[in-house]
Amino acid sequence: MNLVRKTLLAAGLAAAGVLLAGPSLAVQLKASHQWPGGKGDVRDEMVQIIAREVAAANVDLELKVYPGKSLFKPKEQWSAMVKGQLDISAFPLDYASGRHPQFSATLMPGLVKNHDHALRLNNSPFMQDIKKIINDAGVVVLADAWLAGGFASKKNCILEPESIKGQVTRAAGPAFEQMMAGAGASISSMPSSAIYQAMQTGVLDAANTSSGSFVSYRLYEQVKCLTAPGDHALWFMYEPILMSKRSWEKLNKAQQDALMAAGRKAEDYMTAEAKGLDSKMVDVFRKAGVEVVTMSAEQAQAWKDIAQDTSYKLFSEKVPGGKELIEKALAVD
Repeated sequence: MNLVRKTLLAAGLAAAGVLLAGPSLAVQLKASHQWPGGKGDVRDEMVQIIAREVAAANVDLELKVYPGKSLFKPKEQWSAMVKGQLDISAFPLDYASGRHPQFSATLMPGLVKNHDHALRLNNSPFMQDIKKIINDAGVVVLADAWLAGGFASKKNCILEPESIKGQVTRAAGPAFEQMMAGAGASISSMPSSAIYQAMQTGVLDAANTSSGSFVSYRLYEQVKCLTAPGDHALWFMYEPILMSKRSWEKLNKAQQDALMAAGRKAEDYMTAEAKGLDSKMVDVFRKAGVEVVTMSAEQAQAWKDIAQDTSYKLFSEKVPGGKELIEKALAVD
């Protein structure tokens, strides 16, 4: 075939709408998180929803999801987003409290009363302040997410503060570590993805984490008793979908709009699923033969009393603007 005929053939195929082999023109984004992929974890599903929605929007945008800490270690994701090395993450915000201590307010014992209260917090002056810190650091919020959680132990049921005394405990974030230490626990810090192995090898006796992580990481295989959130949950954590501002600013308006619309769908999904995560956890643990209990109002208050003298006090005294943040959160009914 001579050059003229080759050129005419190529032009004819293009005119007929046949795509010739070549590199994709779509912007490709990388999303990372620590939870198992494809196994029903709601945080993974939030990211997958965003990936599906932006693909369907036809704005030349693709999202590749890397679950199970396969791209970055859990706590490394914040710095990677700030530097523009990572585009999107489902990220427990308190993991970045070493850089921004104010973020510990999003995992403060007893600060969030229940799932409905968490939704009201999203649009409060408290969260406006938190999101300003996120934005100023170089990160954009695509979707809000709050997860309830509980306690579990290989030794006994954790109810009143005395029940944790002497146990080596994973307490997610500085505020919970301070409260648990105030109750007499020894603290071992690690991401939730490391709890199973730490319990299996005898490093940990007990842990607290989200209802979703209790199930996703199969912690029912390691513990004797679970303290579920119940009517008096102490543990709520903000785990939003975040995006690097450097990556965000490289996109055109249509792509940014598609991402925000996808984020709203992911947030709506989480809102519908959040309460069900607690009951699912209880069912899974009971079927596995684990004892399941909940705290009474008096037991929960005993923990809050310790938190007032430890977590809240230190946060108010040591964190810039900490006292005001706590006051704004407590002002939300």
